[in-house]
Amino acid sequence: MQIRHYYIAIILIITISSCNTTNITTNADLPNKYVNAFIGTDEHGHTYPGAQLPFGMVQLSPDNGQSGWNWVSGYHYSDSIIVGFSHTHLSGAGIGDLQDISLMPTIADFDINTIYKQRDDKPYAAYYTHNDEVAEPGYYSVNFKETGIKAELTATPRTGFHKYSFSKGSNRNIVLDLGYAVNWDASTETEIEYIDAHTVIGKRYSTGWAKDQRVYFCAKFSEPIQDVISTGNINIAKNKKATGKAINTLFKFKQDINEILVKVSISSVSKEGAIANLQTENQTWDFNTARTQAANIWTESLSNITVEGEDIDKKTVFYTALYRSKLAPTLASDVDSQYRGGDIKVHKADGRNHYSGLSLWDVFRAQNPLLTITNPDVAVDIANTMLAHYDETGILPVWVLAGNETNTMTGYHSVSMLAEVIMKNLPGIDTERAFQAMKATMMQDQRGLKELREHNYIPYNLMDESVTISLELAYNDYGVAMVANKLGYTDDYKYFLNRSMAYQHLFDGRVGFMRGKDSNGNWRENFDPKHSAHRVGTDYTEGNAWQHSWFVLHDIQGLVNQFENEDAFEKQLTLLFNESSEITGEDASPDITGMIGQYAHGNEPSHHIAYMYNYIGQAWKTQELVHQIMREQYPNSPDGISGNEDMGQMSAWYVLSGLGFYPVNPTDGNFIIGTPLFAKSCINLQGNKQFVISTENHSDENFYIQSASLNGKELNRSYISYEEIMNGGELHFVMGNKPNKEWASEINSRPPSVSNLNN
Repeated sequence: MQIRHYYIAIILIITISSCNTTNITTNADLPNKYVNAFIGTDEHGHTYPGAQLPFGMVQLSPDNGQSGWNWVSGYHYSDSIIVGFSHTHLSGAGIGDLQDISLMPTIADFDINTIYKQRDDKPYAAYYTHNDEVAEPGYYSVNFKETGIKAELTATPRTGFHKYSFSKGSNRNIVLDLGYAVNWDASTETEIEYIDAHTVIGKRYSTGWAKDQRVYFCAKFSEPIQDVISTGNINIAKNKKATGKAINTLFKFKQDINEILVKVSISSVSKEGAIANLQTENQTWDFNTARTQAANIWTESLSNITVEGEDIDKKTVFYTALYRSKLAPTLASDVDSQYRGGDIKVHKADGRNHYSGLSLWDVFRAQNPLLTITNPDVAVDIANTMLAHYDETGILPVWVLAGNETNTMTGYHSVSMLAEVIMKNLPGIDTERAFQAMKATMMQDQRGLKELREHNYIPYNLMDESVTISLELAYNDYGVAMVANKLGYTDDYKYFLNRSMAYQHLFDGRVGFMRGKDSNGNWRENFDPKHSAHRVGTDYTEGNAWQHSWFVLHDIQGLVNQFENEDAFEKQLTLLFNESSEITGEDASPDITGMIGQYAHGNEPSHHIAYMYNYIGQAWKTQELVHQIMREQYPNSPDGISGNEDMGQMSAWYVLSGLGFYPVNPTDGNFIIGTPLFAKSCINLQGNKQFVISTENHSDENFYIQSASLNGKELNRSYISYEEIMNGGELHFVMGNKPNKEWASEINSRPPSVSNLNN
């Protein structure tokens, strides 16, 4: 769904939910009902429960006020204090930032200049219990019983809408904390300007993970401000403006009112942009109307996949995962299409939306492939966002936050994502321009590319995480090769395809693992495949040899060929899931979570591995493992994500696997078949087409595929293509409680690899 087209009617939602299902046909059973926004807020899921629209610029959510890894999203289920509701949050990232423009209602009266060393000492910090919270798509509320204040939140794409109801005390106050900062973030320059008794505007500049973040805002109150004091005892109603590194402001309202509404819009461009965003998007003061509009938008967005079944927990986890797959990336362009780009200058995104929060190392694996099915227009806008970043900076992005290149994580997966949408023939992308950007990025000397060219791998004595970076850049090179071939650039195709074979230089057949090798070609000594070090002094990114030796997405057959034979490959793959889960090393990565043997589902490098049995004709083993992972790793509970949500990737894995397939190699457009979670699922595609996944004899015990058909014709291969999905039709499975070891076992029924295609 395009953000700019956000007013919809519920009747359209019911119409598109017409996949011959009996479960999603009435308002009472629409998909919003099954979203549990608290999944992932406990342990290290790093999610937030607040109000947001699909891919919305505003993520209006409560903040506990704590620093620490558990509080990266601002909120952790273990906490019981809220200090504010801010307008920007990260959905399951591993680093903390944002949480800009924080508001908090209070009945307390206090000196705005007081500095509180502990968050619990803040007079406006409020206790709550989870019994007093409600979180739904587009809505959040919490009842602070001690102060008698109920806070309710909803959102439009660029505006947060607050409703504060008071029932105790005599004061009616709201705190605006522009200096609020936790974890990596710190404000550098803030400003608030009084426009009239209902309106203030301002800005917050900060540094942190995003080194130069700029947020402008416009806040409009339903009730007239009676008194307003900012840091330094500045009465901005008289002085009009207050500036400083971390300005706080206390707004006071009439004591006899019981309800105050606040609308806050934001912009990365200017205060004028924030004003225009508010004026364009949020013209009603009826909070319930705005809440209903937000719910309707989510209903439309979540209804593009419908599932059939009686298991409420499964449906809840599935629709919550689908919901989380649509929170990021986040809109970065204003209603007039202006945005702040990678050069920190203002640009215009004519005819498209510009996005931020591009967690490319994570989302290239499943979230972006899912968007090419559910939201292809968004996938195209993301591609053009990356190309705009190239135009602004001369290089494709790695991990963009608030327009800033953070250079976080390994590889150049913007290259792979561009290759994916080009190979899938999505319209709206200048393919020639994209190819030149991909090629230029992969031919520069940064981030291991110089070392890769010189040695055909990255030596461990020249760079940390050398094995992971070599393998990931090889996959990125494969993407350039595929696009070069599509465009007829034969020399480039051969050159980059050859570079994509870099994995062959790091595989040690004597031990069956990818290993670090120095610049003289010598293996790293004292090899321990279970050893992990977090980011420094290691050959592997957030993992070990067990987890990273399988990253040859484009040429799994070529990886098989590195072993003595197919049986040896299968033995090593099976051992991965049956080894002890011990991780050695004094500084092991905290991201190694969700363990099944040495398989770590809580981090992305493992996400494709269970599907690799299909490449050796043992699809039934993939079915066993995928069924186990879906059953064990995704409970319907606050700790229901076994690692960082990572901007939608953990959830996208579940959505696609629940449908019955997964994109091991997103660039080639094939989806590798696993096992369907539901008796029947339906993808409602653009152009009034549907792709149905149906089953016979489906149950929790009958997860083995006995036979399959596609559009009524026998299907004896363990993959389907993106084109087959998007053309619409029906993929039908006959299920059983014992494996059919013959199904999709023949060589010509296995998913393609570069080595297969070149033979």
